[in-house]
Amino acid sequence: MNVTEALTQRTSIRQFKATPVPQNVLDEIIDAALNAPSSSNTQAYRIAVATDDVCDSIRNELSNKFSKASKIKRMPMPLKIVKGLTSGVLPDGDFNPNIAYPKELKQRSVDCGMGLYQTLGIERHDHRARERQMQRNFEFFDAPVAIFLFIHEKMGVYGALDSGIFLQSLMLAATERGLGTCAQGALGVWGSPVRRHFQVEKDYKLICGLSLGYPDEHVVNDYRPVKRTRSEVQFSTKAGAVQPVRA
Repeated sequence: MNVTEALTQRTSIRQFKATPVPQNVLDEIIDAALNAPSSSNTQAYRIAVATDDVCDSIRNELSNKFSKASKIKRMPMPLKIVKGLTSGVLPDGDFNPNIAYPKELKQRSVDCGMGLYQTLGIERHDHRARERQMQRNFEFFDAPVAIFLFIHEKMGVYGALDSGIFLQSLMLAATERGLGTCAQGALGVWGSPVRRHFQVEKDYKLICGLSLGYPDEHVVNDYRPVKRTRSEVQFSTKAGAVQPVRA
């Protein structure tokens, strides 16, 4: 598989088989991704790789937190505040993944979500079914491996840039080996379950997670959102911007 084939075949997998990923294959994927470029070769990111019992423990805790938080949201306001402060479900991640998309991008986000729900046969007003599908994020879509990505807080946007290049490299390396992935900003909502299991250095902040495993034969994995075309992402040149060079 060449790079273009991997780029074309890679898609967000939302249902995995329970089949474990051999440790040597997982190591190969990470080693390959570490060839990704970074600012002055600093590679200012770290990862926490959860498998087996650790993966299941984090999965259960995150899923329970989401379930409790969802119930609290449906409570009347006074009780909602009390329960929110005392139930241990307030977000404790390092970044807020709930972005207020600008108008230019909002519709693309809506279209992506609606396309996913249509693939799954979830009606627009079936809030419980949509909530259940959201909870699947915190169950890692049954993946046997969850990888949590941390960036050095003092690297700012360039740390996020470098970690994104690493993340894409990791996903392509996984695709090459017949594995599937799903990068998930939602897995940054709660950081405490991850930190309980890993010795995370204090300067590193959780930015997102990644579910990894062998794709299951499920209709949800057939969904592919429409990507922008080259003309849609490429700025046009300004008329008359290029001036003749005078000797």
